[in-house]
Amino acid sequence: MSSSENHQVATADGRVLEVLTAGPDDGFPLVFHHGTPQAAVPYGILERPAAARGLRTIACSRPGYGRSTPRGDAGTTATVADDALDTAAVLDHFGYDEFVTLGWSGGGPRALACAAVLPDRCRAATCGVGIAPPDAAGLDLLAGMAPENVAEYTAVRQGSAALTAFLEEHGTPVFSVTADLIVLGLGDLLPEVDKAALTGELAEYLAASARRAGLQGIVGWRDDDLTHSRPWGFDLGRITVPVSVWQGTEDRMVPFAHAVWLAEHVAGARAHLLEDEGHVSLVVQMDRVIDDLLDLAGR
Repeated sequence: MSSSENHQVATADGRVLEVLTAGPDDGFPLVFHHGTPQAAVPYGILERPAAARGLRTIACSRPGYGRSTPRGDAGTTATVADDALDTAAVLDHFGYDEFVTLGWSGGGPRALACAAVLPDRCRAATCGVGIAPPDAAGLDLLAGMAPENVAEYTAVRQGSAALTAFLEEHGTPVFSVTADLIVLGLGDLLPEVDKAALTGELAEYLAASARRAGLQGIVGWRDDDLTHSRPWGFDLGRITVPVSVWQGTEDRMVPFAHAVWLAEHVAGARAHLLEDEGHVSLVVQMDRVIDDLLDLAGR
């Protein structure tokens, strides 16, 4: 596998996106959407099995994270669908017509957006431990979340100023976390199965990704929360691209009910709803997740 390479990709509206690529130069593109708050850093747990299957991983720091320019409309009108248009700009930059995509946690909605907004290019999409949309009928979005996430999303509902104040007080320490302290830092967000999984390379990745996410302060985290907490800009029920939904019953960051709702409302979704898995522990099954994605794509 080739080493990771950093790129700067310009968008039509004058922003710059920080992009990381890894894997065979002639590999089929796998677009990875990171969680919240994270940014694009080397991710061997994903990149190695992807490369072994002939995939070239493309990861983009969403606006405001890492060195990616924030959106001017993030506080008002930006939608998750706009992140799919950024994905199209990245693919155009590298000359790719088709791709598969995987989104994890806060990246899950972005993978679904690619399926909805780019159906002629996206061959299959996987939403891993992803949140449901804010207008999910019949779903209490906060039920089952750990207190830390309830407090964060309560601030989201109070508006940009309240969320900014909350993140500046409570979120900033995340941007200096180290691998040996990440379990302690996440507190009640982690069930025992996640604590057991969050060691070694996975802990190093999550800590490095969080540190890079904060290069511009809390702006990326705030704008990410605001964007995926307003209507996403597409109809889940009209998706025609094959989609998988992965989730574990023990997840305290994104409650299991979110995945159940998505499995019922994303057109044709293939559901992998697993007992005794959490938000982090499912990463250990990345080989299986990628194989499923490729099966969906017919590759």
